Amino acid sequence: MPQKMLVTYALPYANGSLHLGHLVGMIQTDIWVRFQKMQPETQCLFICGCDGHGTPIMIQAEKLNISPEKLIDEVKENQERDLKDFWIDLDNYYTTHSKENHTLVETFYERHLKKGNISKHTIKQAYDPEKNMFLPDRYIKGECPRCGAKDQYGDSCEVCGATYAPTELKNPYSTLSGAKPIEKESEHYFFKLQNYTDLLKQWMHKQTLQSQVIHKLDEWFEMGLREWDISRDAPYFGFNIPGESHKYFYVWFDAPMGYMASFVNLQKRRSDLDFDAYWGKESTFDLYQFIGKDIMYFHTLFWPALLQGANFRMPTAVFCHGFLTVDGQKMSKSRGTFIKARTYLNHLNPEYLRYYLATKLNERIEDLDISFEDFMQRVNADLVGKYINIASRSASFIHKYFDNQLSKALLEPELFKTFVDKSASISEKYKNREFSVAIREIMGLADLANQYVDAKKPWASIKDPQNKEEVHAVCTMALNLFRLLTIYLKPVLPDTAKKIEAFLNIPELHFEDRHQPLLDHTIQIFTPLLKRLEKTDIDALKKEALQHAQNNG
Repeated sequence: MPQKMLVTYALPYANGSLHLGHLVGMIQTDIWVRFQKMQPETQCLFICGCDGHGTPIMIQAEKLNISPEKLIDEVKENQERDLKDFWIDLDNYYTTHSKENHTLVETFYERHLKKGNISKHTIKQAYDPEKNMFLPDRYIKGECPRCGAKDQYGDSCEVCGATYAPTELKNPYSTLSGAKPIEKESEHYFFKLQNYTDLLKQWMHKQTLQSQVIHKLDEWFEMGLREWDISRDAPYFGFNIPGESHKYFYVWFDAPMGYMASFVNLQKRRSDLDFDAYWGKESTFDLYQFIGKDIMYFHTLFWPALLQGANFRMPTAVFCHGFLTVDGQKMSKSRGTFIKARTYLNHLNPEYLRYYLATKLNERIEDLDISFEDFMQRVNADLVGKYINIASRSASFIHKYFDNQLSKALLEPELFKTFVDKSASISEKYKNREFSVAIREIMGLADLANQYVDAKKPWASIKDPQNKEEVHAVCTMALNLFRLLTIYLKPVLPDTAKKIEAFLNIPELHFEDRHQPLLDHTIQIFTPLLKRLEKTDIDALKKEALQHAQNNG
């Protein structure tokens, strides 16, 4: 039976456009999904969407003098376009502000209410006396009550990973007005997360979780799970709690259900999809969820508990990744390194970023750094100098002397077999998200291919008419090695692979195609596939990023 899986990536927030930090996880997930889709025994869906609720959406819409709904629609359209241009192969990109999600949210709430998992308490909340509103966690900053780190948000610390109530912050201030928040009482709804402690511990050890995640979960269990506040007071943009007119579901209650809503929306266009087969409690399919490390708590505790308690399946695995830094530091607007996705696309090939991130991504939760000097060297040395060079130096001979026809026999079957045999290791690395190791192995093969051409010297041999057939066989061999490299790199370089499929005059490549060489076959005329990256390209990118930051504060 084919393996069926559903893959999700964390929903980008709908109050602005995507930046390179978003692309780290999106590209990681897309590479993994594309690898899965190249396997004959796997049926894989990849869904996502934008997170459209919360006070930031409301405030941003007010600033722009438009409705929150219009803001979400515009942001979703822009995000979807950026993702498409980065070759992110999504089956559906939807939004949490939808009828499908509203139905799901009420279903979750009603089921947990019946099980006694919802309670109400009067609590003290931070209130901005100047803005006359309760302050959401993200609009309060202060010192972390656990480690003392400054400028941390009101719900969690980015330094030590602790979660807490906004009232626990030391020296808090409102990011809207700068005023010191006062405390006011309000009745809130809570989800009894502690009811699922034992279940979550069992799930943690049954599933494929990174060691760092398990270590963090152990810390949280040791501290003891607490009730989770799932409501917010008006003014707020979101779904009303049933029976309430001025109480709304907290964005983090309905956001994860957006994965399911995106699936339901896709299901309306796909008659072959069955909701219960993917999301039902007895589902035998796999559910893989990729996220950033900053939302680990929500996806490895709250979300699995909400699913289980509402009679749905739990994730097969949750994979976390680290943050992105640029030139060794957090992305900075003042230095021109806070780079939006569209700014990058205005200057550089999106596959350059896909490849560079792949050379650094692994299964661990580590921050990744873009050093633009290293970025340029990697692209030029690996992609242009090693990989594409194999085809460019061989195809010209096939065109000029052999009418674009490959030879009938494979000159070096043992070398071909060496490349084919490496597929098992490369596949395992892709499967385990060890992309950096996979790339090293692939580029090692590219070195072998170039060494082969260098040793055979077709440019010298062709001068003697008696060597013509040997040159034909050598260049055919080189292009077959190039084709194998393309199969291995296709999850990372999907657009280049598509152009190479057209150049080689072949159908869409899959991993199974590696066994059979391409012989006695007519190819197309080779045209340049990737160009060298120049420092002026990087400088232009940084200049636009800096100008954008200056124009937008």
